[in-house]
Amino acid sequence: MAGKAMERHQSIDAQLRLLAPGKVSEDDKLVEYDALLVDRFLDILQDLHGPHLREFVQECYELSAEYENDRDEARLGELGRKLTSLPPGDSIVVASSFSHMLNLANLAEEVQIAHRRRIKLKRGDFADEASAPTESDIEETLKRLVSQLGKSREEVFDALKNQTVDLVFTAHPTQSVRRSLLQKHGRIRNCLRQLYAKDITADDKQELDEALQREIQAAFRTDEIRRTPPTPQDEMRAGMSYFHETIWKGVPKFLRRIDTALKNIGINERLPYNAPLIQFSSWMGGDRDGNPRVTPEVTRDVCLLARMMAANLYFSQIEDLMFELSMWRCSDELRIRADELHRSSKRAAKHYIEFWKQVPPNEPYRVILGDVRDKLYYTRERSRHLLTTGISEIPEDATFTNVEQFLEPLELCYRSLCACGDKPIADGSLLDFLRQVSTFGLALVKLDIRQESDRHTDVLNSITTHLGIGSYAEWSEEKRQDWLLSELRGKRPLFGSDLPLTEETADVLGTFHVLAELPADCFGAYIISMATAPSDVLAVELLQRECHVKQPLRVVPLFEKLADLEAAPAAVARLFSIDWYMNRINGKQEVMIGYSDSGKDAGRFSAAWQMLLSTPLERSTCALELCNATPQLPLNMVCILQFPPSLNGVL
Repeated sequence: MAGKAMERHQSIDAQLRLLAPGKVSEDDKLVEYDALLVDRFLDILQDLHGPHLREFVQECYELSAEYENDRDEARLGELGRKLTSLPPGDSIVVASSFSHMLNLANLAEEVQIAHRRRIKLKRGDFADEASAPTESDIEETLKRLVSQLGKSREEVFDALKNQTVDLVFTAHPTQSVRRSLLQKHGRIRNCLRQLYAKDITADDKQELDEALQREIQAAFRTDEIRRTPPTPQDEMRAGMSYFHETIWKGVPKFLRRIDTALKNIGINERLPYNAPLIQFSSWMGGDRDGNPRVTPEVTRDVCLLARMMAANLYFSQIEDLMFELSMWRCSDELRIRADELHRSSKRAAKHYIEFWKQVPPNEPYRVILGDVRDKLYYTRERSRHLLTTGISEIPEDATFTNVEQFLEPLELCYRSLCACGDKPIADGSLLDFLRQVSTFGLALVKLDIRQESDRHTDVLNSITTHLGIGSYAEWSEEKRQDWLLSELRGKRPLFGSDLPLTEETADVLGTFHVLAELPADCFGAYIISMATAPSDVLAVELLQRECHVKQPLRVVPLFEKLADLEAAPAAVARLFSIDWYMNRINGKQEVMIGYSDSGKDAGRFSAAWQMLLSTPLERSTCALELCNATPQLPLNMVCILQFPPSLNGVL
């Protein structure tokens, strides 16, 4: 049996070598990884569907490999005849088998790429300059800034401390693979990596091989297609799964890698934990541009769900931090706070796994963190209650209501450790935790709201018609601006409860009421799609005020159609000529220009070219400071460009 298994493996290996790209070198692991996965899958296929289907799939596989090698049309015809001769039931199994084998090939390639990257990192081998942005590490990039571009180490450090990269999860579903399969694929990758570790024992290898077969079979038996359409809440949960699985722990690890890179170029200082280097935003549950399923209730749900998830992630780590900070020596400042908390602490319920009794006063850091844990628990539960029932008996003052409240006791612990000579301890898990709080806050991710400009026009038209002053929709741009500015400069309410509402109008106003109801840190930008004129921006400013949004969202016009892109510089310049608006934005404006609708309107190349003509750019990145039509204004203008991937090389 062992001999036959080896023979099968060698056969698969040979066919894969025919299919493997020519750049694969002899020491490359790709073919070895791929052959192992396919061999395990064919064994599973035989167990589930019998030897005849296994042999059929392998024959088709080998015919494909031979055709790939010699391009003989006769082989292609033979393959077609074999496939069309199958009964319908077997056809489905064979099609699913090849789909699954392609997934396995992709997983093998991912592991092989990681293997190759590790080897290059060890050797310091980045000879291919074209691939340096994707293959080089942070340290190499910083060294190039110093050695090749002539930047000082201090300039590099200051630039890092003062820049922000905002990564946005859009609402467009680009990930077609189900979460269930993604998780199984992740476990297959992990098994494959461990199987080829140098220090693996025979027992470990046997157990990992069994786990690998188990995961391959589980993936094969899982439906690749989601049979019910996801709701916006489902899409949000799917997007948030990346935080659970990768981003949450990846951010502090990434920031530590930056610390290491800085140290290796001569900066003996860590990146401050509150440096806004990276942050996250989302459109999931906020992008209502043409999506009737995104309602005010959906927006409210996804915000509360994100807050509950954030509190739960912090809560899952706080006890580990309490275990770590077991020391008794502390600053007077922390000792006084710990004594006050210990005297006032009353445990009504034991809802903890560890430290369920009152922490003794001779463990002051644990006393402080125990209070943080209590508030995290109540923060999570209050969000859960509001999400499920709309009300909560947990008082708001028992929870964290802003990130400053959350950071303060953690900063106190950090200062105390540093003052007592325990900075290496402070720069461990506590620093990672501080960086997570600074990055994710209490909301986990800021939700951007996106709505079409015409929807705001309809609301204002209803208001002006109800007031008997005319039809806003029929007014000229100048008259719209004059009226909007007069209302923005005034203080009287614009409409009351007697305003007649259509379903569409109620939906728009309902969204603004959700912005007023929920904490301000839930939200990022209010994006106006199909923006054409300054009145589009002023309309949103007015609606935010009328719906009592306590901290108004920054308003971002999105210019899309070709004519709108051409008129964008003049529209933005007009906005900047309005004193009220300049005071409102405090010298900062964000603008979006996109290729999607302009591409449909005028063609993708013309649209992308017009985006460049509309904005004289200083440098070619995703977020750029612009020299706009009014360079004399002290304005920091950020423009988000949406280029089609196929045109990146052309432009």
